[in-house]
Amino acid sequence: MRLRNWRALTRYTGDGVLLPDNNLLESALRPIAMGRRAYLFTAATRGGHVAATMYSLIGTCKLNGIEPYAYLKDVLQRLPAHPVNRVAELLPFNWKPALS
Repeated sequence: MRLRNWRALTRYTGDGVLLPDNNLLESALRPIAMGRRAYLFTAATRGGHVAATMYSLIGTCKLNGIEPYAYLKDVLQRLPAHPVNRVAELLPFNWKPALS
């Protein structure tokens, strides 16, 4: 082992938050990588664009602490009657659940 990499290698020992492996990250990325491989064999290129849009929406929901299924269900129900000039209100970082 080269000594110039030692500091980076042992950094996690000084901070209990840091982990010595990246299994958590790899597990989070696995569904995206598997989907990407499957999309290579789709008949339509639009499928990749749709998948990218869905991954972005779901990822943004998770980053904002929103349950993706509840968000998509609410937005898809409200979208037909929602004014076009206010569609930004329905993005995950602006979204407020409809009152039941």
